[in-house]
Amino acid sequence: MSEDIVIILNACAGSAAEGSPQDDLRDAFRVNDIAAEFLCASGGDEIQKFAKDAAAGPAGVIIAAGGDGTVSTVASELVNTSKTLGVLPLGTLNNFSKDLQIPQDVAESVKVIADGFTQKIDVGEVNGRFFINNSSIGLYPHIVRKRERHQRLGHGKWWAAAWAAWRFLWVSPFLKVKLKLDGNEFLRKTPFVFVGNNDYEMDFYNIGRRSRLDEGKLSIYLLHRSGRTELFLLILRTLFGRLKQAKDFEEIRTTDVTINTRRKRIHVACDGEVETMNTPLQYRIHPRALRVIVPRPE
Repeated sequence: MSEDIVIILNACAGSAAEGSPQDDLRDAFRVNDIAAEFLCASGGDEIQKFAKDAAAGPAGVIIAAGGDGTVSTVASELVNTSKTLGVLPLGTLNNFSKDLQIPQDVAESVKVIADGFTQKIDVGEVNGRFFINNSSIGLYPHIVRKRERHQRLGHGKWWAAAWAAWRFLWVSPFLKVKLKLDGNEFLRKTPFVFVGNNDYEMDFYNIGRRSRLDEGKLSIYLLHRSGRTELFLLILRTLFGRLKQAKDFEEIRTTDVTINTRRKRIHVACDGEVETMNTPLQYRIHPRALRVIVPRPE
């Protein structure tokens, strides 16, 4: 590749926290005859600063080396610019890279970057915050915040998530929302509203893959039930992959939507990170607003 390249490495990402990721990456880039500037970040604030500086600098390709949170932070600075995003999957789940068919092996993903084939994809936005995967209110942000609290107390991640979900069901499982789209308003009582950047294979706790990221649509998913017991039984059922067949599952596709609640401020998850936003929440899609390096079609 002839363009200048900057690599923003999250030293705290899943696999990056083990061994010597920077040395391994340097070797992989050297094997592929790619010269790049490495920036090693120790946290989210530093990742954002590096990404902002790189977006304003001369480099044409900015590579996010980390998990979905790292990729989302870097990508947000490159939306509607001439810059190209590269992805090195070093996190735990790496959902974004999997949806783009990027190899999960670091050496193979570097080869994809060396080939330099690009595609323009869509980006979602809520109240000025970009997201490349999804955003949600209700159950998921609640679980994330409670899980983090239990993790700080020394509990394991999955145990903490299960406990948070159980507490949520018995304390405050429903959220009253008003959705406005296409000139119409809808009132719903739901445990969550999930907004995807394009279509997901949706099975509640098992959020699946996306076959395309360039259809220019938001996919909104809701689940509603009349009581806690019914909701708990439905959750058990959906764990076996039958959520879309359930009569209480609702899916809407649109380019923009306004979501309002009785609360003036609400916890919102975007690409796995939770922040507090003012309501109403204004969601919209930015079609093909981000150029990213992907495997060349066969």
